[in-house]
Amino acid sequence: MGYANPQQTAAGIHTRLYSRAFIIDDGKQRVVFVTADVGMISQRLRLEVLKALQLKYGNLYRQDNVVLSGTHTHSGLAGYFQYTLFMISSKGYIKTSIKPLVNGIVKSIDIAHATIKPGRIYRSRGELDDSSLNRSPHSYLNNPEDERHRYKWNTDKQVLVLKFTDLDGDGIGMLSWFAVHAVSMNYTNRMVSSDNMGYASYLLEQDKNPGDLPGQGGFVAGFSSSNLGDVSPNIKGPHCVNTGLPCDYLNSSCPVGGTKMCKAFGPGDDMFESTRIIGHSIYRKAKISTCKPALGHSFAAGTTDGGGDLNFTQGAVEGDPFWDGIRDALLGEPSNQTQKCHHPKPILFSTGEMNWPLPWHPEIVDVQIITIGSIAVVAVPGEMTTMSGRRLREAVKQELESEGAFRDSEVVIAGLSNVYTHYITTYEEYQVQRYEGASTIYGPHTLSAYLQKYRGLARAIAQDRVSELHVGPQPPFFEKNLFNLLPAATVDRKPENSSFGEVLQQVYPVYRQGDVVSVTFVAGNPRHSGDIRDKTFVTVEIYDNRTDSWEVVYNDASWETRFHWLKGSNRQSNSTVEWHIPPSAPSGSYRIRHFGHYKQMKGLRPVITPYKGTSDVFKVAASFYYQ
Repeated sequence: MGYANPQQTAAGIHTRLYSRAFIIDDGKQRVVFVTADVGMISQRLRLEVLKALQLKYGNLYRQDNVVLSGTHTHSGLAGYFQYTLFMISSKGYIKTSIKPLVNGIVKSIDIAHATIKPGRIYRSRGELDDSSLNRSPHSYLNNPEDERHRYKWNTDKQVLVLKFTDLDGDGIGMLSWFAVHAVSMNYTNRMVSSDNMGYASYLLEQDKNPGDLPGQGGFVAGFSSSNLGDVSPNIKGPHCVNTGLPCDYLNSSCPVGGTKMCKAFGPGDDMFESTRIIGHSIYRKAKISTCKPALGHSFAAGTTDGGGDLNFTQGAVEGDPFWDGIRDALLGEPSNQTQKCHHPKPILFSTGEMNWPLPWHPEIVDVQIITIGSIAVVAVPGEMTTMSGRRLREAVKQELESEGAFRDSEVVIAGLSNVYTHYITTYEEYQVQRYEGASTIYGPHTLSAYLQKYRGLARAIAQDRVSELHVGPQPPFFEKNLFNLLPAATVDRKPENSSFGEVLQQVYPVYRQGDVVSVTFVAGNPRHSGDIRDKTFVTVEIYDNRTDSWEVVYNDASWETRFHWLKGSNRQSNSTVEWHIPPSAPSGSYRIRHFGHYKQMKGLRPVITPYKGTSDVFKVAASFYYQ
């Protein structure tokens, strides 16, 4: 979910996706903040989680005190939206997607709830200036000059960190916010991945939980998204892949190949190295009146992090007669009122006027602020650009401190929270109609409307009048007309005279630290394994001479492993497991194991059967002359 590329279907695991929950209770009120390794929180996902929490905890965890925020990885699962546009772009509403998401988020809250203890919270902040780039500088420059001169950079470089300890001072968790897109793994990637923010969490949790497999330690490190709307981690900038020359400044396109040839890269030589570098930088720093929704033509152009498939370019303030004609024939022409309201956006899809088979975009949107001491966490239901975020933080801080109840307050934006409404630009940026402006679906005054709403919330907090706030209308929970475009996985077949789990390509006898071990197995479709939250497809195991047993040292959640699934012909498929041996790996005897399930028909009934495969034993040694 993220690149809106129907061909980007999962074919393996790079890293696992986690939900990390933090509960804070000052004796008067309790708040929950969840950062989840998903593209964004959909309204349906939030409603399902709140429903599950109500069944388990009654009125303890509610709409007003629970914030769900997505890290914005573009390599996480899709299919958990109830609005038509998102269902079309991600193969429908897929129950096997939303169920593990709901269960995983609720489980993370369960764990936090069960382990709550007295403690202290420490706040720190710093700047990280080598991990982000403004991908729409032309739009940024359209903001008032005097406003721009108040800031050193055209992206927000600050990293805010909350450190949680028990009363003895022992660390139990960390929560951090930094504004950057989680798109180091690009649109060609087909492995599930938590991307750069997830890798930052992985590094800090491995550091604080030595000896534990991923997701199993007591220390929880959450890295959350912020106002990342125009912020890219691809700091080498956009270049034409066919010529190596910089892309057109305004339109992000190339003379030959158009927008598809314009790609942003860096800082690494490939997406895996870039993810590692950006994630490590974030980890290192932390260780210290609106219109009805509509999408403009530049929405279809995509960004320099992932271009669109058609011949749209960014910066379009006039429509295209060809595409407008197709739109009018298939979906209907936007009303004069909507066209006027969205000016200068040339409307591609008037989604606010499209309601078949269900509304295409939400019309009821959550706005929420929670406070933790002097820190205000503003839950924003979309992707705010740098300057939009700055204006919002300033407005909320002003309101909080106006009554004297808050001093030295810190306002942080938690992006991609509670419901997804695409982008939120400033009025000035909207006029340029690059991707972010075209994707500001509620029109040029979207930010002004949000500022008004969040000011009201902050004022109520400052005046201690939150209980007097009107809750507002409840969003719909659609039961009918949800559709699934993902076909069921077919039965599995295997080569003659073989079995599932059998090794097709064996390991070598000896490897050195820094090498890559690869082994290929006869495999079933990974979808047949169902909910794998408490399972693994892969283990790397070391032999312990003292106990005469095998110990799991890595699984498919580990950064060092990669699990590739290749769908072949005649319903046969293979799984290849790679282990990138780290320099710190001890010398010794190892093996790699693969676990999965295959589906066959017994009469008219499908039967799913588990299987496992094991490589030959191999040695890791500092030299090939191993004795």
